[in-house]
Amino acid sequence: MIAIVCPGQGAQKPGLLNDWLELDGVPEHLAELSEAAGLDLRHYGTEADEETIRDTAVAQPLIVACGLIAGRLLKDRLDGRDDLVFAGHSVGEITAAALSGALTEKDAMTFVHTRADAMAAAAATVPTGMSAVLSPKEDEVREAIEAAGLTAANSNGGGQIVAAGTLEQLEAFAAEPPARARVIPLKVAGAFHTQHMSPALAPLRDLVGSLAPQDPSSPLLSNFDGQPVTSGAANLESLVEQVC
Repeated sequence: MIAIVCPGQGAQKPGLLNDWLELDGVPEHLAELSEAAGLDLRHYGTEADEETIRDTAVAQPLIVACGLIAGRLLKDRLDGRDDLVFAGHSVGEITAAALSGALTEKDAMTFVHTRADAMAAAAATVPTGMSAVLSPKEDEVREAIEAAGLTAANSNGGGQIVAAGTLEQLEAFAAEPPARARVIPLKVAGAFHTQHMSPALAPLRDLVGSLAPQDPSSPLLSNFDGQPVTSGAANLESLVEQVC
């Protein structure tokens, strides 16, 4: 079995599409994804600087597009194999949904465009962010995060929990971290997967009725509970709700 795990926001780097665009079919594929997203993803993936692609409204569609390009190329090379399983981290769940057949690529890019704009707008109301907290003492880290008024937004395994909240809260937490813990600020522009993102729910809920989810044709794992996804419609609802 081959597991294809699609990354989330923070994985982007300037010029990340340069090498991909040298491969046959990729420029045309990228043009299709750009049209669906309403963004010039070729520009953002080849010419834009780090600060520009840190913007949530740009980063999320760019990451999903890059994942879809890589996923199509990989699936072509693995043609005939029926032992692929897909999963994604945060916005990478949208990529995984498309690669597994639960969403069309067009619907995935439409969804991520709306998601990115809505989350960027929510993040603009109060300066917020996220930091990875690395420690072997998970219980102590969770207690410290809660005591600081932060939210444990992601549990990434391997002794890493992501804390999210206002920048002021994160700075205070980093100044006095739990014993034997490292705090690493993430290159994201908001406190994703927390109540700070609740304003983003309404635009996404309004959008889902215009999309056409399908039950996945390849195994797809939820990043909420790690369980296999059986219903495309239920998975789309989960993609909406996971922003908070």
